[in-house]
Amino acid sequence: MMYFAWVRERIGRGSETVAPPAGINTVRDLIDWLATSSAAHAAAFADIARLRAAVDQTFVGLDASVIGAREVAVFPPVTGG
Repeated sequence: MMYFAWVRERIGRGSETVAPPAGINTVRDLIDWLATSSAAHAAAFADIARLRAAVDQTFVGLDASVIGAREVAVFPPVTGG
């Protein structure tokens, strides 16, 4: 797992290795499961609508599969100008 911007700040680290249980199939499932692992994770993932994700460095929706993924990243929406 990789975390960026305020997600990283709330969790207190930029990355971690996780071993999700069976039944974790989508990014949303993974975020919901991670939110139960600590108060910091719960705070970072409290408003899932404010999160974006990438699986193996490809932007995806929260309903994208994580099965077989090597890397999942979670971050806030990116704006530029």
